Amino acid sequence: MTTSNDLSAMSRRERWHTIIFEADTAEGRAFDALLLIAIGASVVAVCLESIADVRAVWGAELRTFEWIVTILFSVEYIVRLAVVRKPLRYAGSFYGVVDLLAVLPTYLSLFLGPLQPLLLVRAIRLMRVFRIFKVLQMVSESRMLLQALKASRAKLTVFLGSVLTLVLLIGTVMYLVEGDNHGFTSIPQACYWSVVTMTTVGYGDVVPQTGLGKLLASLVMVMGYALIAVPTGIVTVELSRRTSANTQSCPDCGRDGHDDAAVFCMYCGAGL
Repeated sequence: MTTSNDLSAMSRRERWHTIIFEADTAEGRAFDALLLIAIGASVVAVCLESIADVRAVWGAELRTFEWIVTILFSVEYIVRLAVVRKPLRYAGSFYGVVDLLAVLPTYLSLFLGPLQPLLLVRAIRLMRVFRIFKVLQMVSESRMLLQALKASRAKLTVFLGSVLTLVLLIGTVMYLVEGDNHGFTSIPQACYWSVVTMTTVGYGDVVPQTGLGKLLASLVMVMGYALIAVPTGIVTVELSRRTSANTQSCPDCGRDGHDDAAVFCMYCGAGL
């Protein structure tokens, strides 16, 4: 039998679930804004700490700030696990792993003493940059972009296949036109030049010397500008077909992006 205390606890958990996982309320939007500020500040601190001159002067302050942020994110992670119905499912999700990676390196540094290789400590601590991925959790448009990319994958695959075919054909022709004397020592080398030129990068380590080769290079450069617009147009069309989803989060797995009329979670099937 459910008691009034149980109902009160469930009500508090649902309220905190709405605040932490959703952004349809003023409290939820305020929580997301504060979390964004904390994430941005922590990433800036990580970047500043990698600068030797800044670390020499502000190293102690940056480490203190790092511990403050780590404790805050640790509390947030524990609360997220507490307000979902199935915490293990959330802990194993992408954002659950990111939340753990955001705080774990700082705690691991306590057990890696001065005898451990400093590069290992630095590499582990760089994992703190994973905090920036938490920003995606609070931007509903990111889910729309992922849906548009998934819907466009067939067209993008055909487009990439066509581009690779062009790279091979152009590389082969350039190899025949220029030859070994001008740096095009093989078809793969010529295909490398074709990719660099078609993407408008232009390293300049291999360049055509003959008139015909320069003419072909000019055509490839112009073609590159046209090719850049193709995938952009494909994804844009799919984005225009997407409908904006709300931020209602599943109380079981914590994932959002459901349609307004959704009754069940599209990922785990739990009732919303």
